[in-house]
Amino acid sequence: MVSRELRHALSGVEVPVAVIDLEAFDANVTALAQRAQGLPIRVATKSLRTPAAIDRALAQQGYSGVFAYSLPEALVLHARGVRDILVGYPTVDRRSLTQMFAEAGAAQNITLMIDCPTHLDIIDSARKAAAAGGTEVAGSSAASSDVAASSDVAADIAAQTVRVCLDIDASYRLSEGVLGSRIHIGARRSPIRDSASAVDLAEHVIARPGADLVGLMSYEGQIAGTADAGATVRQVMVRAMQKRSKAELRVRRSGVIDAVRELTKLEFVNGGGTGSFESSAAEGTLTELAAGSGLFSPGLFDGYTHFHHEPAAYFATPVVRRPGPGWVTVFKGGFIASGVPGADRVPTIAWPQGLDYAGLEGAGEVQTPLTGPGTEDLRIGDLVWFRHAKAGELAEHFNEFLVVSGSQVIDTWSTYRGHGWAL
Repeated sequence: MVSRELRHALSGVEVPVAVIDLEAFDANVTALAQRAQGLPIRVATKSLRTPAAIDRALAQQGYSGVFAYSLPEALVLHARGVRDILVGYPTVDRRSLTQMFAEAGAAQNITLMIDCPTHLDIIDSARKAAAAGGTEVAGSSAASSDVAASSDVAADIAAQTVRVCLDIDASYRLSEGVLGSRIHIGARRSPIRDSASAVDLAEHVIARPGADLVGLMSYEGQIAGTADAGATVRQVMVRAMQKRSKAELRVRRSGVIDAVRELTKLEFVNGGGTGSFESSAAEGTLTELAAGSGLFSPGLFDGYTHFHHEPAAYFATPVVRRPGPGWVTVFKGGFIASGVPGADRVPTIAWPQGLDYAGLEGAGEVQTPLTGPGTEDLRIGDLVWFRHAKAGELAEHFNEFLVVSGSQVIDTWSTYRGHGWAL
């Protein structure tokens, strides 16, 4: 339900528009910190994609460092002054890697994710390209001092140490000893799953000149990103799976961490997500958690039993047609979330109550027909409020969020799109 004050704040505002409820956002910042049970929270920027929102979270007690989703994003954030950046996914972007080596301080503040030696080979190739670029001097008659300076730059680049984190698979495999990977529940990310494979890759990193193994990361998406509320057979099975997965992961992840720590000192062990803070923190194996979606609390988070955050991010779009009794059509609205296509990937209709999508049309890119008793009082130009199913993806559709406190728009927060960043 969208409060009267929040709705009043958009009086006279040009729509469609994206909105942040500041009080709800701040409440979620506090709630996540409480749920983390003392572990620091690394802000997952993919789930926000709004610099002011990232900065606001980082300014609060209990938050430290960011979890970027690409190296270009990490470089943009570094240029803005953000430090302690963990890139959550391996990169094969040689241009951005070369830029990282060439940018002062970037390699010291950005940690790269890997799950195989090939990732290290690509990093080394980019380092060589960056060093070669540092020796180029424009013009055939360049002064000797310029040549010397360029040689020094090349030497500095070649000497840089890359900070590396190993991605450890945290998914659940039913009867793995018998069925192997045939029943795999969770994200298919890393091939590194057990102590032996983790030690093998860790030894490879340690032996590689210019690479420094500083951390481990494992994301239990089958717990953190899977709603468990409900009494259906499926939801009962989800809860049973999550219970078994937590017990299995506690043992396996602990073994991996202990084995790698016998080889080298780790700065951090990262894991968890908004939906698994309680179990991830209680496990006792992690030094930090990662979260971002919980700050916006999108529609997918309505289906969890053990926590409730305040909806903080919305988009509002106007009624542009009344095609017949019991029907209205709003402008836009087809902001479908990534993942397996299904009813849970469409935006949640937040206000007014009593609206539903058309069964044969759904949420449309240009127009979205809605039906139900909630259409009775809607007129051309009235607003319908929605929540995106996922958090950061909403920022891909708008240049800015209007920030509302009480019944007033008090600020605007530019999104990555508003800054012109395609990351």
